[in-house]
Amino acid sequence: MGAQKSVHAGKAKIDFNVDFTHRLCAAMMVHSFRNSGTGSPLSLIVGSLCIKHPNLFGKSEKLDLLWDKGLSDSNILIAYRKPRPEWLAQHSFVIQHVTSPEVGIHGVPIDNFSKTGSGGVNLCRFSAGLDLDEPGTSNWTTKTSIKFEHVRPVNDDGRSINRDPHGYSVTSRQSPIFFIFYFQICVDKFVYLHKSYKCSGNFHDNMVVLKQESRFAKANDHSFTRFSLQIEQGIPLMSKWLIFNRFKFAASKGLKVGPGFLLASLTGGSIVGDIAPYQAFAIGGVGSVRGYGEGAVGSGRSCLVANTELTFPMNQMLDGVVFCDCGTDLGSGRYVPGNPSLRHGKPGAGVGVGYGVRFKFPMGHFQVDYALNAYQQKTIYFGFSNVAS
Repeated sequence: MGAQKSVHAGKAKIDFNVDFTHRLCAAMMVHSFRNSGTGSPLSLIVGSLCIKHPNLFGKSEKLDLLWDKGLSDSNILIAYRKPRPEWLAQHSFVIQHVTSPEVGIHGVPIDNFSKTGSGGVNLCRFSAGLDLDEPGTSNWTTKTSIKFEHVRPVNDDGRSINRDPHGYSVTSRQSPIFFIFYFQICVDKFVYLHKSYKCSGNFHDNMVVLKQESRFAKANDHSFTRFSLQIEQGIPLMSKWLIFNRFKFAASKGLKVGPGFLLASLTGGSIVGDIAPYQAFAIGGVGSVRGYGEGAVGSGRSCLVANTELTFPMNQMLDGVVFCDCGTDLGSGRYVPGNPSLRHGKPGAGVGVGYGVRFKFPMGHFQVDYALNAYQQKTIYFGFSNVAS
């Protein structure tokens, strides 16, 4: 379900691409069980429009425009890249506006935590900044970015809000700069400071974020190793802007075991400093702990998630898979402003096990996963991967 068209503009060629199938298939896997509160199959349909200009001003400048639109989600991305020598970092100027339901933190777990319903909080994010892609060396790649971000929570009617339906703040809390040092020295001091904070009462948050991401990848015919590390620093150019430090890592190892393939991964992170509830780590859902709705396991200042999956061939077109996922907020849920994890009864830790099949077709892979969580609630996931455009 898509269409492609090329239009010549002078010496340049502009490529148009409209696609429904790929986005719809991804949505069927990810959104149908995380946004159960939508109640309409039409909410799963997301259209994608992509426009690429490879030679904007006649000097190989590239301009990309991307628009994804669903009933409850919207993403507009504009990226402009100037040509650079191979030994210099690639500069990209990026402007993005995203609107989406915040179900990972403010969503309400239902059906023994197997699904997550809407909590009535949505986020409008506007960001503008510069991306620097450093030239790759050996197996390492590095990307640095600095961006201004404006985050505005809204309700389901699109009106700006500063509190959730329960009366708790959805924007940041203002804290002294020495908060980070208290957190590192003594947890008891941190709890005291946390309780003494007052909500900013603002209907939005502003921040300048310096982010660096490093990736390592190495593979051969029998195994692969991947590792990534992200570090974000909030820079308080204004007194009321957020200051924080957030890091997240992901490590995975794949190994051929007889006719099968074993994949193990570990993901974790932590954040200190000023924090709005939407910045917390949401645990649970596809890509985290299967068998739970998105964020239904917990939402905290820290997280640790482990996944193990064994894939084995059944015939030329069919693979079987067994998996085990587990995750925890490391007891940090109570340190998120408003403690949404406790208010929604999230356990803070969870385990999901299950099995599935992968059907291999020329156009892509169709997959079905059956997961069981710690509360004996069953969930089935459907989806396509590697779908050709």
